[in-house]
Order: sequence, then structure tokens, then C-alpha cells
Amino acid sequence: MPAGFSLQTVAYLLPELVLTGGALLLLIADVVTPREKQSWLVGLSLAVLAATGVALVAQYHSSSFAGPAWSIPNVTVAGGLVVVDGFALFFKIIFLFAAAITVLMSPRFLEVEGAPAGEYLFLVLCATLGMFFMAGGIDLVTIFIGLETMAIAFYILTGYIKPSRRSNEAAVKYFLLGAFSLGILLYGMSMLYGLTGTTQLRAIAAGLATAPHGLLLPLAVILVGAGVGFKIAAVPFHMWAPDVYEGAPTPITAFLSVGSKAASFAMLLRIFLVALPAFRFGGLSVVFGQAIGWTTLFYVLSVITMTVGNLAALTQSNVKRMLAYSSIAHAGYVLIGVVAGTERGVTATLVYIFIYAFMQLGAFAVVVLLRRRDVIGDELKDMSGLYFRSPLAAFAMLFFMLSLGGIPPTAGFMGKFWVFGAAIDAGYVWLAVIGVANSALSLYYYVRVVVFMWIKEEAIGSPITMAPALGLVIVIALVGTMLFGMYPAPLFVLAQRSAETLGLAATTF
Repeated sequence: MPAGFSLQTVAYLLPELVLTGGALLLLIADVVTPREKQSWLVGLSLAVLAATGVALVAQYHSSSFAGPAWSIPNVTVAGGLVVVDGFALFFKIIFLFAAAITVLMSPRFLEVEGAPAGEYLFLVLCATLGMFFMAGGIDLVTIFIGLETMAIAFYILTGYIKPSRRSNEAAVKYFLLGAFSLGILLYGMSMLYGLTGTTQLRAIAAGLATAPHGLLLPLAVILVGAGVGFKIAAVPFHMWAPDVYEGAPTPITAFLSVGSKAASFAMLLRIFLVALPAFRFGGLSVVFGQAIGWTTLFYVLSVITMTVGNLAALTQSNVKRMLAYSSIAHAGYVLIGVVAGTERGVTATLVYIFIYAFMQLGAFAVVVLLRRRDVIGDELKDMSGLYFRSPLAAFAMLFFMLSLGGIPPTAGFMGKFWVFGAAIDAGYVWLAVIGVANSALSLYYYVRVVVFMWIKEEAIGSPITMAPALGLVIVIALVGTMLFGMYPAPLFVLAQRSAETLGLAATTF
């Protein structure tokens, strides 16, 4: 067996191996199954995700795979390339949930668009696999490979509806800008390697503490920050998001806004809190006699991202574009927890991302519901009279909009409360105030959707029929949005235990 690998390594990589094997099995099944009988591939995809979830649970049952008690291991495997810890566990749960919801949303959409399901579902699983390695990567090489695996899958999925001009344009724009940003990120990573002679994050932190770095370190941090900023759609690296969100198949837009964003924040936290913790408050530059660290960079990024995202969303008449700018604003909120940088700040970041998955996926599920053969379904006017045509969808969308706006007792309120509280606790009072002001500003465009659904009575296009799978998605998202708003304690405990592992020394296998 190759150096750095053992049976223990295989055990710790079991979820990734199951997901890889399941994706290949799905691809083979697609080849041998006639297109008119491919509906069972959706069930196969869900079975693969469920099996991956079981492997993940078994992995975290005990760090020795033999103990009777539940525990969160903290070990590095594959020669120091991958870490198995609570932080990775938390994000992998989000990825599996987002992928499963995306798969459930897709059959009806693909049927209306007349697109094949096999390659589509295979690419969804491949994107999920890339996210797994982004969350578990403790080496720049692993993180980069995971990022590329995810990105290539999303490039193809964005342009999957070939007859759609919007989909094709979105795919081209996403690919070109994504490749450009990837070059920037890779250049920054190569500088970190050049400064320290290693790609392992913990070794980079140790190397930078002793090696002279001059102007190369600030440049490397800026380039890495810019590359990650593109992936989380932070201003001014957000220009791709509105067009890509609008043009991509709606289930993929939902997966992109939740899964890709969560994976990118996992990458951001790993790199900056594990490899660059010594440069949080200084060491990069001095401006007006004040030491500048990467916390200052993310402070500025958070403020402009929240503000620009919300202001741009105010003028949108297309729901997918509005949710795209909303997603940009929410990236700014999440960055508040990154700026706080404390254990509470990281915990708040994890909580917010988890909660965001429910309300964002639910909102896009309602947009998928509105797509019929004679109606695209992503304009505000398509929401007109939704309460009179589908009361469940209108009621659920009401909660999703209120939750995205941070209104109690929804989960979105708890997420923002925890993030803003972490900022105040860390001494960033004005950042929290700006966040609250932006949250109040966002209520305008969220409530506007509610007005169209509940007050305007004219029906647009053909009647709405809710497929069972899509109805299940909406109910799951609604229950999660309500449950974590009223009883968030278990989520907070899991997030706190996961955040703690970022500061632990890992055992190596």
C-alpha cells in the first residue's frame, strides 16, 4: 500500500470513497438505461447520498471505530493531505443535505425542460465530492483539487439546458471568470509555498513565523483572499453571480448558492485560521501608524458586500437575480463571524451557513414550482396570487422571506443574532450595527415578494401542480426554518464542538 495510506486511512476516507463509487455506478447505470426509463436514477442518487451519510455517521461514532461512545475524531490522513475533524463533519452534513434537496427538486424541472437526468445527477454527486475535499483539506493541494472538482461540475451544470440561451451565456461567463479567479487564487497559494517550502496549512503557519517574507506575504494574502472572494461572491468579486444564478437551471442555482458558498467558506476558514492565524491583526502592512492584518481586509469586504448586495437587490424584478444579490449580502453577514475570529465567531459562522441552507433552498424550491411549460416562473409577476393557487407554497415562501430578512421567531433571526452578538463580543460594535442596518434594508425586497403572493390575485399561465418530491422539499425546508428558530440549542452545540476542532492538534495516520 502506498506510503501514507493504510486500512485506517481507508476507513477515515470511507464517505468520500462511497460517494465516488456511487457516482461511477450512477454513470454506468445512465449508460445502460433508456432515457424514457431514467426516473429510477433519482432514487439511486438519493441512495448514494444516504449511504455516504451512513458512512459519515459511522466515521464519527468513535475515533477508533471500536469505542462505544460518540466522539469527534481529529486526525490527519493520506499523508497529511486530509483532516477528519468536527469542522469537516459539520460542512459535510450541509453538503449532503443540499445535494439531496437538489436531487429532489430536479426531476420536475428536468421533465419540463426535456433534459436527461443521468449526467446531471452524476455531476451533482461530483460537485458534492469536491466540496467534501474542500472542507477536509488541510493541504493547499487537496483544497485546490476539491475546488476544481466542484467548479468543473458547476460549469457544466450551469449550461446544462442546451437550448436555453440564458443557460449557455451563464455557463460561458461563469467558466471564464471562474478560470480567471482560479489563476489568482493559485498564484497566491504558490506564493505561500514559495515563502515556506510546504503546502500543508499547519506547516505554513510554522514556516511564516520564522521565515522573512517582506512584501510577498501581503501580496499572497490579497491574492488568496480575492480568489476565495470570487467563490463566495463577495463584492467586488460578485459580478458573475446575478447572471449565473439567473441563467443556470434553478435547482443548480440553489445548490450553487448553498453548497458552493458553504464549501468556499470552509476553505476560507481553513486557510486563514489554520495557516495564517498570526496575521489576523498585523504583519501585512502599516497604514496611518496602524498595523493591518487580514481581519481588516475582511472587515472592509463584509461592509461593502452587505451594502452593495442589498442595494442592488432592491431594484430587481427577477426573483432569481434578487436571491442572487441577497446571497451576496448574506456572504457579507457570514464574513462578520470571520472578522470576529473567535471561537464564538466561528461557531456563529457555522450556525449561519447551516440555517441559510434551509431558507435559501426552500425559496428556490418555490421558484422551481412556478416553472411550467408556458411560464418561466422566475419573475416577480409570476408570484402574483400564489396564495390563491398554492397556499402551502405561499405560506412556506412567507417564512423563507421573513427568515432571510432576520425576523423572529425564524431561524434566520437566530443566525443573525448569533453573528452580530459574536461581533459585539469581539469588539466590532460598528460592524454589527452596519449588519443590523443592512438587515433592515433587506426587508423591503423580501416583503415585496410576500405582497405579490398574498395580495395580487391574478393568476399567470397554467395552474400550479406540486409534485410530491417538490412538496417534500418545501416542507423539509419550512420545518427546518421554523424549528431552528424556536429550538436552536442542538445546532449551537454541534457548531461549537465543530469550531473547537480548528484549534486542536491532529493525530496523524
